[in-house]
Amino acid sequence: MSSRILIVDDIPVNIKLLAAKLARDYYVISTASNGFEALKKVEEDKPDLILLDVMMPEMDGFETCRRLKSNPATAHIPVVIITALSDVSDRVRGLAAGADDFLAKPINDLALMARIRSLLRMKILMDEWRSREATALQFSEVLNEATSDPLDVRNCNILIVADDENDTSFIRETLKPLSANTVEAKSIAEAEKIIEKFSFDLVFSQLDLSNEDGLMICPCLRSNPETRHVPILMLSDENDMERVAKGFDLGANDYLLRPFDTHELFARTRTQLRYKRNYDRLRNGLEHNLMLALVDPLTGAFNRRYLDAHLPRFFQHVETVKKPLSVQMIDIDFFKSVNDKYGHPAGDAVLKEVSQRLLNSVRPSDFLVRMGGEEFAIVMPETELRYAEKIADRIRQKIAEDPFAVPQNSEKIKVTISIGVAEAKPGNTEIAAKVFDRADVALLLAKKGGRNAVVVDPSA
Repeated sequence: MSSRILIVDDIPVNIKLLAAKLARDYYVISTASNGFEALKKVEEDKPDLILLDVMMPEMDGFETCRRLKSNPATAHIPVVIITALSDVSDRVRGLAAGADDFLAKPINDLALMARIRSLLRMKILMDEWRSREATALQFSEVLNEATSDPLDVRNCNILIVADDENDTSFIRETLKPLSANTVEAKSIAEAEKIIEKFSFDLVFSQLDLSNEDGLMICPCLRSNPETRHVPILMLSDENDMERVAKGFDLGANDYLLRPFDTHELFARTRTQLRYKRNYDRLRNGLEHNLMLALVDPLTGAFNRRYLDAHLPRFFQHVETVKKPLSVQMIDIDFFKSVNDKYGHPAGDAVLKEVSQRLLNSVRPSDFLVRMGGEEFAIVMPETELRYAEKIADRIRQKIAEDPFAVPQNSEKIKVTISIGVAEAKPGNTEIAAKVFDRADVALLLAKKGGRNAVVVDPSA
């Protein structure tokens, strides 16, 4: 689907010229002639990007941008301010208002189109992460509060890839108010070695390195999952806009042209760092909420929802590798009496300690699941029944031999478990799918036989 771009300008001929350029790349265009109309159009049309003129009656572009960026419903929409103003202070003012870029007329078409593609890629990425976050919140039913302010970009880690000492010194001095930890590399190869050891919030790359192409930092970072979303800010000269445009297509996020201005460098750096902090917040929030959705909060074991989602993959793996999968169904003996005699805090302590001992007793490839109440399951890929039985008996002994400490009770209490073990063999999908039922039958026999026992599936 084509991206939607809103052009805001009070001069019709400017809108017509710009719309014609964008139409050649099949963008869907809407227009507005002033700031108030623009705010209304954004609410109605929900554009993917806004090209905003500064000099407009009633409400100028700076104020329009400020209102867009202060509204949570529109703050994520990229804004490029386009104007005849060319003073550095105007660019800084636009960036301070929240603009993602500031382009001066006459517009360099190559740079404009590359910048638009770059900003749209970024918006698609961030929209996807916001969508994932919303989905995760629905599953977890817990709102994850941000642990850090994405607007606070102090104490950041910045890599400067440059062999021009003047560029390096200027950046380092300009960013001192951010308490930035700056690391320097004079070549792409040196930068790659540094990236292997440390993580960064932003990378400056000098495009005109003496002995190599500075654009190579883009595929270097973008091909690595660990650095794929680290912002890249290019350093170049005004006569090298063609390479700047190429940099955008390779994944760079922004650029600075010599001679550098302190305020502009600071403003563009802060914009990219805020993007990185916001991306990290969304990613970490998603991971946190997914964990809440898939992990039992009391014991740290996976929950039944996780197991149900992964069962098809487990059984498919059995057929792929032609090796059996074993399941242990585990029940804490007389657990109700623990709650009745010592209270629910003691019961919770027992559940957590049992879970921890189970986790310490299985391989990293095994999966511990809390099925509900005092019942757990261990899924053991590529494990024959006889080995699963031996492991189960070792687990049973580990639980029984070491009494449990519980809150508000000076003496440790004895806890035992019963385990039923079953196996899913390759070649019989129907029987394999019922492995949990067969392990449950074995568990019932272990409990009927006196508990603190391991029983193997009688049909095996």
